[in-house]
Amino acid sequence: MSFFEAGGELLHPLPAARAHWGGGGQLRGMVTSGALARAAESAVTRSGGAGLLRPARWTVDLLRPAGFEPCRATAEVVRRGRRLCLVEAALRQREVLVARATGLFLAAGTPVTGNVWAPDDAPPLPPPGLRPSTTEPRVYYSESTGWTSSPEPHQNSGRKMLWAFPQELVRGERPTPFQHAAMVADLVNLVTNWGDAGLEFINADLSLALSRPPAEDLHLGLSTIHRAEDDGVAVATAAVFDRDGAFGTVTGTAIIAAAPVDPRRVVAGAGERAQQAP
Repeated sequence: MSFFEAGGELLHPLPAARAHWGGGGQLRGMVTSGALARAAESAVTRSGGAGLLRPARWTVDLLRPAGFEPCRATAEVVRRGRRLCLVEAALRQREVLVARATGLFLAAGTPVTGNVWAPDDAPPLPPPGLRPSTTEPRVYYSESTGWTSSPEPHQNSGRKMLWAFPQELVRGERPTPFQHAAMVADLVNLVTNWGDAGLEFINADLSLALSRPPAEDLHLGLSTIHRAEDDGVAVATAAVFDRDGAFGTVTGTAIIAAAPVDPRRVVAGAGERAQQAP
C-alpha cells in the first residue's frame, strides 16, 4: 500500500491516503506528516547533514483540512550548526498553506557515565508472528484484551497500544526510519483517544521527540502513557517503542469532532474508496 505517487514537484494522493474525516475528501494526517518529513529530511541532506544528524524533535501543525488532491511539500534549513540543524517545512495545495512543521536534527555524542532515573516498565510487545488481518498494516492492544490482529475487540475504555508495520509514503520508495516515525506519530490520536464510543477527537497537532531513530525493520509501537480532557479538548502522550525498547514520546492536542468515527471500519480492499480509520 502506498500513499502518494511522485510527479515532478507534486505528490499525487493514491486511494490509501484518503481519510474518513470530511466524507472522504481529505488526506489522512499521517500522510501529511510523512510528506512534510520527507521534505525536511531532504533539506537536511542537502545541507550536508546526511549520516551526521538524526531527528530529535518533529512538530506538526495541521492548519486546515488537507484535501484529497495533489500537494507540494517544501522545506528549508533555518539554522545549521556543528551539532544541530533546524528545519521548517510546509505543505501547500493550490498554493494554500495547509500544514507546517519544524524539525530539530541533532548530532549523536558519546554515552554518559552517570546514572539517571528512567521508567522500567517496558510496553508489552506483540507476538513476533502476529500480522494484521486487515489492509491497515497495524495490530492493536487494549488492557482487557491483549494484542490482536484486528481492531474489532478494542472498542472499550481501556488503555491502548498499537504496532505499525512499514508502508510506502511514495510509491517505489522505502520510507526512511524518520519518515515512518513521522507517519506513525499521527496515530497518537487513535491510540490515546479511542474509547467505548469510538474515536471522538481529531488531531490539531502532534509533537514527536526521539532519542534515536527507529530500528531498520521499521516496526514501531505507540503506548498511551497520559491523557487529559476537558470541554472537548484533549491532550495525550504516548511512548514510542520498538523491539529494543521505548525511545521517545509523541504528544497530540485534539479537538472534539463533529461526529465520532468507528476505528473498526477499515479499508475494504486495495484501490477501493472505502471507509478508513484516520
